Amino acid sequence: MSCVFNVVDFSSHYSPHLHLHLHAHSQITPPLLSKRAINRFWNCNSDSINHQTPRFVKMQSNITSNSIPTPIHTFDSELNKIPHVLTVAGSDSGAGAGIQADLKTCSARRVYCSTVITAVTAQNTLGVQGVNIVPHDFVQHQLNSVLSDINVDVVKTGMLPSLSVLKVLCQSLRKFPVKALVVDPVMISTSGDILAGPSVLDGFREELLPMADIVTPNVKEASALLGDLPIKTVSDMRTAAKLIHDLGPRSVLVKGGDLPNSSEAIDIFYDGQEFYELSSPRVNTRNTHGTGCTMASCIAAELAKGSSMLSAVKIAKRFVEAALEYSRDLLIGNGVQGPFDHLLALKNINQSSYRQDRFNPNDLFLYAVTDSGMNRKWGRSIAEAVKAAVEGGATIVQLREKDAETKDFVDAAKVCLKICRSYGVPLLINDRIDVALACDADGVHVGQSDMPARLARTILGPEKIIGVSCKTPEHAHQAWLDGADYIGSGGVYPTNTKENNRTIGLDGLKEVCKASKLPVVAIGGIGMSNARAVMELGVPSLKGVAVVSALFDRECILTETRNLQAVISEAALLTQ
Repeated sequence: MSCVFNVVDFSSHYSPHLHLHLHAHSQITPPLLSKRAINRFWNCNSDSINHQTPRFVKMQSNITSNSIPTPIHTFDSELNKIPHVLTVAGSDSGAGAGIQADLKTCSARRVYCSTVITAVTAQNTLGVQGVNIVPHDFVQHQLNSVLSDINVDVVKTGMLPSLSVLKVLCQSLRKFPVKALVVDPVMISTSGDILAGPSVLDGFREELLPMADIVTPNVKEASALLGDLPIKTVSDMRTAAKLIHDLGPRSVLVKGGDLPNSSEAIDIFYDGQEFYELSSPRVNTRNTHGTGCTMASCIAAELAKGSSMLSAVKIAKRFVEAALEYSRDLLIGNGVQGPFDHLLALKNINQSSYRQDRFNPNDLFLYAVTDSGMNRKWGRSIAEAVKAAVEGGATIVQLREKDAETKDFVDAAKVCLKICRSYGVPLLINDRIDVALACDADGVHVGQSDMPARLARTILGPEKIIGVSCKTPEHAHQAWLDGADYIGSGGVYPTNTKENNRTIGLDGLKEVCKASKLPVVAIGGIGMSNARAVMELGVPSLKGVAVVSALFDRECILTETRNLQAVISEAALLTQ
C-alpha cells in the first residue's frame, strides 16, 4: 500500500460519492489452499533469522523477555474492552506517515494504538534523508512488552526494513495470536529510497502474507510482490489481486491511486470469492503523504471495533477521502507532497481568529441572544443583527435560531463567527452541537432537557465554552460537576420568547447565584426597565445579563445595545 513513506499513493482521492461495484467472475474459481496458507501460523523458522549488523545505535539494556513484570491484576471484561491496534512500522520525523500517521488515524477513529518502531527515518516533505534500522532483538523486546501485557485486537504492519525484523514479528504473532493482521507492504519511498530489499520481499511472500487477513499494496507494491508484473489497467489490478491472494492472505486490497491515465481513484478489493471495485473522483491536492499507512491503519481500527473486512475497507476509503478533501489547501513544508490533517482541525487554527483566552467570566456582562422570529419581523439577517449588537457593546453572542434550516444556520453562523472574532467577542450556539462543530463556534449553551454538559464537553473538547440553563441550586451544582463554564439562571421575569417558562424572580436568582461555583448570567424578561435591579443584587458570582427582545425586537439594535450597556455598567460600578 502506500506506505509510511510512499507518498505518491492516493495522490488524489475520493469524493463523498463512493461507488461500490460488485463484479462476479464465474471463471475464477476459489483457489485451493496453498501449503503456505495451510501453515500460515507455523512457517516462521527462528533459526533462519539473518543476524545482520544493524545500522542503529544500540542502547545498553538489561531487558529480557523474562524480565517483564508479572501483572498484579487482570481485567478481562469484554464489556469494558477498549479496541486496540498495535502498529509495527517506522518513525517519520516529518510526521506525515509511518507510526505518526497510524497514531493520528487511530485517535481519529477512537481506537487505542500502541507502537513498535522498526526504523527511525530522517525525512520531510522533500524526501527521505536517512534511515536507521532498529535491531531485530530490540524490536522483539518491544513486541513482547506490548503483546504480553495489553490485549491487542489487530496488528498493522508498515515498514519492515530487514528480514530479521520480519521474522521476529512472525514469531511474536505465533506466540501472541491476534484477531486480525493488516499488512501494508512498505517498500519504496516516493523520493525513490529503497526501504525493503529483495530478502524482505521474499519474507513477505513466504512468511508474512500467508498470515495476513488483508494486504494493502498500491500498484507499484503489488507489481513488486509479483516480480515486477506490469499493472496499467483496472483489469490488471484484478489479476494482481487474485495472484497476491494465491500467496496466502485472506483478502487483498490493490489501491489504484498510482494507476496511470485514470480520472478516478479506483481500488480493487478481493476476498477470494468476489471482486469489489471502489471508485471515486480524485482530489487535486499535493497533501498526500501518508495516505497508504492511513488507509491500512483505518482498516485495522475498524476491524478492532468489530467491523467486517469489506465494511472496514469502505470506511477507510471514505476516511482518507474526507481527510484529503479537508486538507487540499494546507501548506506544510516546501516539498512537492505535504501531509494531511487526520483530525480535520488544523485549518481552524490561525492567529487572526484564534481566541487566546478560552473563557473569561466577564464576557457574560452583556449577553446577546438572537431570535429568528424577531429577525424576520424586522427584515434583518442573523449576521446584520449580530454585527449591530457587537458594535453596540455586546460582550458575548448566542445564536438561538430555532426555525432556521441546518445548512442556512451553519452558513450564517460562519459569517457571524467572523464578525464576532473581529471584535474579540465569543460566539456560542444554542443547543445545536452539530452546528457548533460545523462552524467552529466558541462553544454552546444547553438547557436542562438538551444534551448533558458532560457529553457536550466530550464531543466539543476541553477548549470550548459550555453554558447550562439552571433554575435551582441543584441544577447549578450538577452543571459544575459536569464541567460547564457558566450557568444561565432564570427566567428572572416573564418572557414571550419561551412558552411555559417558570420564573424564579430576583430571590430565586440570588439563591442560585449564592449556591453556584460557576459564574452566572441572569436571563429571562430582562430589559432597560429592570436590568439595573438585576445587577444591583450584589452577588459576586453574577457576572451579567442575557437579553433577547430588549435588543433584537427593536428597530435599532445598535442604539438599544449601547443604552443597555450604559445602564448595566453604571449599576455594576455602584455595586462594586
